[in-house]
Amino acid sequence: MTDQPKVPAPQPDECPSESLEAAAIAAYLEAHPDFFVEHEDLLPALRIPHQRGDTISLVERQMKILRERNIEMRHRLSQLMDVARDNDRLFDKTRRLILALMDANSLDDLVISVEDSLRQDFQVPFVSLILFSDEPLPVGRWVSDAEAHKAIGGLLSEGKSVSGTLREHELDFLFGEEQRLQIGSTAVVAISHQGLHGVLAIASRDPQHYKSSVGTLFLSYIAEVMGRVLPRVNTTLRSVR
Repeated sequence: MTDQPKVPAPQPDECPSESLEAAAIAAYLEAHPDFFVEHEDLLPALRIPHQRGDTISLVERQMKILRERNIEMRHRLSQLMDVARDNDRLFDKTRRLILALMDANSLDDLVISVEDSLRQDFQVPFVSLILFSDEPLPVGRWVSDAEAHKAIGGLLSEGKSVSGTLREHELDFLFGEEQRLQIGSTAVVAISHQGLHGVLAIASRDPQHYKSSVGTLFLSYIAEVMGRVLPRVNTTLRSVR
């Protein structure tokens, strides 16, 4: 015959139902001494008197769990702070470039502002700004609309920014064969507003830098502003619908 766990006698200030419930819990825990090993998530919510001894008490286990959670939360907070600082820097760089584009009085000002900002402020190693025009332009690289659609028509038809890995002939058109061999990933956006004015592309040596899932909100924003400024600074540009 096995010994049954002893049930504590009711205390004078306890009602019978509360006493029986507490007694049942105590009996269950006595019969299952490993209960809190399998249910550690309950330990932080318990209030247990601390008595030192040779073994680790429940209070010490609680403190250990709380310390681990505190460290994890500090790591998460640190990561959030890093993301916030990166976003602040990105916003500041984008703001400066947008103001420069709005202040541009010529096509030369606009092209220089975009290329210098992306290369120097944003530290982008590969930048390609191609304008669409049927007439020669005084600055920058330009091609006819027909030539552009023949080479990268698939990218232009997307109607939004595209990031990831491009095909060889697309990279050759945007960056040239020499740079194409160094490029691992690319982000491309069409410059358009009431028509198509050109294309803006940036690239990295890192194949993972511009993944297909990476958002390119800032690049699309820059292209939208350029689409509104370009016809003002150069009336020879053709808007292709």
